[in-house]
Amino acid sequence: MEAVKMALDTVVANKLRSGLTILGIVIGIATVILISSTINGLNKQVSDAVSELGTNVLWVFRFPVIGVRQTSEMLTRKQLTHEDAEAMRDLPHVVGAAGSLRFWNPQFNAGTLSVKYGTRSMSGTILEGDDPATPEIYDIAMDQGRYFTAMDDERRANVVVLGKDVADQLFAGESAVGKEVQIEGDMFTVIGVVAKRKSIVSGGKNPDDNTAYFPLGTFKKIHPEQKDYWISVKADSAETRGLVTDEITELLRRRRKLRPEQDDNFYIFSPDSITKFLAELTGGLFLFMFAVSSVGLMVGGVGVMNIMLVSVTERTREIGIRKAIGATKKTILLQFTIEATTLCALGGIIGILIGGIGTAIVHALISFLPATMSTTWTVTAFVVACLIGLVFGIYPAWKAANLDPIEALRYE
Repeated sequence: MEAVKMALDTVVANKLRSGLTILGIVIGIATVILISSTINGLNKQVSDAVSELGTNVLWVFRFPVIGVRQTSEMLTRKQLTHEDAEAMRDLPHVVGAAGSLRFWNPQFNAGTLSVKYGTRSMSGTILEGDDPATPEIYDIAMDQGRYFTAMDDERRANVVVLGKDVADQLFAGESAVGKEVQIEGDMFTVIGVVAKRKSIVSGGKNPDDNTAYFPLGTFKKIHPEQKDYWISVKADSAETRGLVTDEITELLRRRRKLRPEQDDNFYIFSPDSITKFLAELTGGLFLFMFAVSSVGLMVGGVGVMNIMLVSVTERTREIGIRKAIGATKKTILLQFTIEATTLCALGGIIGILIGGIGTAIVHALISFLPATMSTTWTVTAFVVACLIGLVFGIYPAWKAANLDPIEALRYE
């Protein structure tokens, strides 16, 4: 405790010098806290959104769409069909399978058309044709009305279910059920409104909320040229998801007449793929930022070593007196090591406070970039700061401990 008190007295006596000494450590620790908090919050947001999709849901498409650049071979693959989805429903561990078609601009993850009601309109709306079984697979909740039925699909009825943003824009809080909206020059009766869907990015708009959902038969009447099916499959449990993946693979290879030596010309993936892709992306970003902040920590460590060497020189006579009255090398070594560690710990605490304030500002001002402080990284940052003091304070402490007491007493 005496060594810690002496360290704090040194800091107070030399405020400017001490502040400049630990500046690198403060910047490095604050950067680590801010970046880790942002990444931690973003990962949690994505994890929550993915869990809402379901842990037992699988997607089947003709090529991967997450984290993979499509090749010309992928883009020319045979498209999946609605019959493929129907065949998947008969698999032992599948409780539901639905094929979907979309009319949109996948490059911008948005639609290209407008939905109109009187003088009001909603632009950039995605048009989607769905199987009546879709709500069962995704556990879709309705805000108003109902989803379409198999009878609506068979009759190719001019009915539509709207996303929450579309309904809010067109009807401004009024009931949308029973109203007629204009889409591509034709009139459709609104039979339901889907409850707001959770977005992958906090505060960001979910494209599903700006979507008009039609029965597949109705959609094919509007856009007969769209035949690229996206199939959603629900396993009977999260534990059997791997088994269902194998069953679907075997089924599609047989239906697509692939020989044993041929690779799959389709792709099966789950919501976990989103989490994995983001983890890889944010992991690389964090490593880069950690490397940058490490430079600040190293500079701070060198600064601590420098200031401790200056302190040893300034206090040479004091060290000589302490040794003359019985202080051992171990005592002097421990004193200066604790002083260096305390100095760095102080820089770590200041860095954590600044990082915490920065995290709160990001969380409050940037809604689409959530930030949540991680206890693990906060403790790790503080420990790293203390270790820097320990490592870079050893040499000055060793030098102080090995001063000749007689020579030290003569020093002016």
